[in-house]
Amino acid sequence: MKRILTAFAALVLSAGAALADPIEGTWQTEVDDGSYALVNVVPCGAGFCGVIARTFNSAGEYESPNKGRQIIREMVAQGGGRYEGQVWRPSNDKVYVGKVDLSGNSMALRGCVAGGLLCARQNWTRVR
Repeated sequence: MKRILTAFAALVLSAGAALADPIEGTWQTEVDDGSYALVNVVPCGAGFCGVIARTFNSAGEYESPNKGRQIIREMVAQGGGRYEGQVWRPSNDKVYVGKVDLSGNSMALRGCVAGGLLCARQNWTRVR
């Protein structure tokens, strides 16, 4: 009986780790206006949010006033590695319609206007 309970506990613990959504984790942004960031994507509300955790420029890590701010907002899974929500661009302080396509450890993130017709794209890489 003890072996069965131990096996069951191990199964439950491993299933919890396997149930994490693929978008969760730490992602490195592309360079934008001379700097880049590490963004922690975690569940929030009905979707996922990405918070700027660390910032870097050509001199190395620096204290940006954007640390701690949400860059990905209300990103909801649509199936097939696709997500939709909002993205904030720190360099112009604007919020856009956000779209994400995941493929392994790569994230294609788009910020769009005009109902999604015009989009700018960044490719992010999973760090953790």
